[in-house]
Amino acid sequence: RFGKHRLAPVVSPKKSWEGAAASVAASVLFGFLYLKTLVPVIAFWHIAVLAILGNVAGQFGDLTESAFKRGANVKDSGNLLPGHGGMLDRVDSSLFALPTVYAAHSLLKFLVG
Repeated sequence: RFGKHRLAPVVSPKKSWEGAAASVAASVLFGFLYLKTLVPVIAFWHIAVLAILGNVAGQFGDLTESAFKRGANVKDSGNLLPGHGGMLDRVDSSLFALPTVYAAHSLLKFLVG
């Protein structure tokens, strides 16, 4: 069975290390395809770094929001989007990933040019 090794069983019992790794690999692949179409001069390693950092930050954001919900003993962070865990579940990954990718991209541009 795929996904035997739980990533954070207390906070989010359905997430696995295997799923996280597959998600990172998919981010690198799709990041490469997408960015090579838009910005053909960007180096593969630059895309890979941004994709990996963005993905890991996004997963951390999702787990952080899940931990807050567990700590507050609530299932959903709101009822604006019924069946979706609330509005925070829609943006938790982006709240962590976007500033991380922006900072990493800025740093890479500064260091590499």
